[in-house]
Amino acid sequence: MGSRLVPPAGGIDPALETLRAQVRSFVREQIADGAIDPGIDSWLTGWDPTFTRALADRGWLGMTIPVEYGGRGRSFLERFVVTEELLAAGAPVAAHWIADRQAAPSLLLYGTEQQKQRFLPGIARGEIYWAIGMSEPESGSDLASVRTRAVPVDGGWRVTGTKLWTSGAHRATAFFALARTSPLDVTDRHAGLSQFIVLLDSPGVDIRPILSQSGDHHFNEVILDDVFVPHELVLGTVGDGWRQVTSELGYERSGPERFLSTFGVLAAATDEIDADRLPADPRFGAQVGRMVALHHMSRAVSEALERGDRADVAAALVKVLGTALEGDVADLADELSGEPGADELSGEPGADVRFAELVRAGVMQRPGFTLRGGTSEILRGVIARGLGLR
Repeated sequence: MGSRLVPPAGGIDPALETLRAQVRSFVREQIADGAIDPGIDSWLTGWDPTFTRALADRGWLGMTIPVEYGGRGRSFLERFVVTEELLAAGAPVAAHWIADRQAAPSLLLYGTEQQKQRFLPGIARGEIYWAIGMSEPESGSDLASVRTRAVPVDGGWRVTGTKLWTSGAHRATAFFALARTSPLDVTDRHAGLSQFIVLLDSPGVDIRPILSQSGDHHFNEVILDDVFVPHELVLGTVGDGWRQVTSELGYERSGPERFLSTFGVLAAATDEIDADRLPADPRFGAQVGRMVALHHMSRAVSEALERGDRADVAAALVKVLGTALEGDVADLADELSGEPGADELSGEPGADVRFAELVRAGVMQRPGFTLRGGTSEILRGVIARGLGLR
């Protein structure tokens, strides 16, 4: 990536634009037919296995998985275009999101042949769901401080600890658990970490819901009590977990889900302004400009991943800027829709119930934006180190 924190994005590709039009048309048909109900933050809240399988049938799932493992053998850029359109439309993609975005690339990089054959075809078919086992109580985004322990036993390992904010774990097949396999070295906290594929129906796994302020259940606390993980489910190399997990974060933090979670609010707000039901405000134009910039930045990271470049620092930048934008969009729409006289612009109080629902959903989801995938405070440190400032 040279001296740039984020590399420049490539130009317009007609083939990608054709693909974009196909996805957009498909989603519009699904909405018109009543098959899906667009939402806010749909990659977390929109769990719909039927829609996931419909995407798989069209070849829009497991796109970067090689054909020999049941995937489509397509590029990261093609996947970027598909996911961007799905997210912008608020399509319900939560069921497959983490498996497709994060688990599949990590399995391809670090998995054994047996692991690839076991999990990748099911991910590509939309039948295997995944969660993330990184964050812990009192550790937050400081992954080097994890306390979950894995000790070797006959035939495998015993894993004990607690993972927090595990989105969708109550429905998932498995997650990658980051655990200590050797004592903490105060001179190098990154040493002695390893990753394990934990099947979430294993004895000793206790999944407890964490309800959002809206009462919805997306997050979980996962307690691992002496859970047995056979040797064949160790991911990559024992002791190399830090390097593996930081490369995985490049996939987690850089995608369009980091700036499009409240796109539906922004799009609906422009419709409200056009209909004179919402005050025109120049700050909406500023949000659009930020979103266009993040589109190019996120695409550039996808291109870097396609080349095999490390993208963890660039991904952290996309994540920090993107989640700030998502929250600002929700807050601005909430502020203006609640201004005295806003409804009266149309002469009809409560003119657009759907817009109000979208705004409420955006505000309700907002607290999680800067939490999941790493807090902004931690990620600013990642960026500073990447710039050589720390």
